[in-house]
Amino acid sequence: MEAILASRVLTRSDDWADSIGRAVSMQAAADDVVRAVVQQARQNGATWQVIGDALGVTRQAAFQRYGKPIDPRTGEPMNTTPLPGAAELAASVIQDLASGRWTRVTEQFDPSMRDGLSEDALAAAWAQIVGLSGAFEGLGEPEVTRAGDVTITNTPLALEAGDYTARIVFRDDRTIAGLHILERQAP
Repeated sequence: MEAILASRVLTRSDDWADSIGRAVSMQAAADDVVRAVVQQARQNGATWQVIGDALGVTRQAAFQRYGKPIDPRTGEPMNTTPLPGAAELAASVIQDLASGRWTRVTEQFDPSMRDGLSEDALAAAWAQIVGLSGAFEGLGEPEVTRAGDVTITNTPLALEAGDYTARIVFRDDRTIAGLHILERQAP
């Protein structure tokens, strides 16, 4: 593809827009082919491990992308589409934590979280992390997945002397159903 584009000199914005549009269309078509082959492989008995190995990902990542989980409560296919804007929502919660805006965070809690984690306890937990690893320095690109009735975000955090992952679980109404700060494991 690069050779094709390199051989044609593109000078106008319209030319670039057309080329980008064609490339996106080809990518979507390739994704459709991969999805179809994965479904066929599963129908013919291939395990998620085999599929994951072929894709260069874990079996769980392959399942999360291409699987069709069935809800054991209803027998119906589960919704696997993450909450729109979950990555931005998680980043906002993390910025509020790092800035000491405990009320803004706890106001987003669902009833269970509100009952289980007070504003003071949230502040104390964040203070403990800062006490162990220093000041918050920044966050990375979150991974967003859907699991059952919730969307889970895992966002890398960098503190002065330690790396963590902020795991924030959102309900479809955008309330927080879970908030964990986990030590990041070395790869």
